[in-house]
Amino acid sequence: MNLDKTKVMTNCPNNTMDIRINQTVIERVEKYVYLGQEVVMGKKNQTNEIDRRIRLAWAAYSKIEFALKMNITAEQKARIHDQCILPVLTYGAETWVFTKEILSKLRVAQRAIERKMVGVTLRDRKRNEWLREQSKVTDVIKRVANLKWQWAGHVARKHGSWCKTLLEWRPYGETRPRGRPHMRWTDDIRKTSGSKWIEIAQDRDEWHRLKEAYTFQVENG
Repeated sequence: MNLDKTKVMTNCPNNTMDIRINQTVIERVEKYVYLGQEVVMGKKNQTNEIDRRIRLAWAAYSKIEFALKMNITAEQKARIHDQCILPVLTYGAETWVFTKEILSKLRVAQRAIERKMVGVTLRDRKRNEWLREQSKVTDVIKRVANLKWQWAGHVARKHGSWCKTLLEWRPYGETRPRGRPHMRWTDDIRKTSGSKWIEIAQDRDEWHRLKEAYTFQVENG
């Protein structure tokens, strides 16, 4: 076991006691990248990862910017975007809770990349509809909605999976805090398919039919 790369995260920041394995002190960290996603203790976990996704998407754009400035068609540029930039921006979207803040950040980031591709700036005051007609890229909100809907169906049909168990798990002895509850991963799925969405997902044809309604719901908030 390589202890030099071993780190530990904790939700007890006031605990200063060293954690040791074979007399080696394990480094404490506030965040850690695991399976390609940045994990942070607390409510900022998802927003930090979205901000990181946006930075990585811009890094991906910078690496292929020379190709997007070549004398090629808009369709070819859109294909490069959809294959090289969009997957970076939406990696792990299956696990996200789609709040208005998150969706807005993704829209703003993609529009900024589209303006770079098309060669206009905010000062040109081009409408979003015009920008999409010129760039022809796949809409990021449609992309994340499709990814999450497909993953939800997979989780629902996976008998005995930990993912399915965690959806129904509630901390023992915990009481709900005052105020409006935080949005949960399944809330937007239930809006489309109801509280019995797991049973509905067993029918693949019906689940596929509902995907368009779910995408429309996510796009329009």
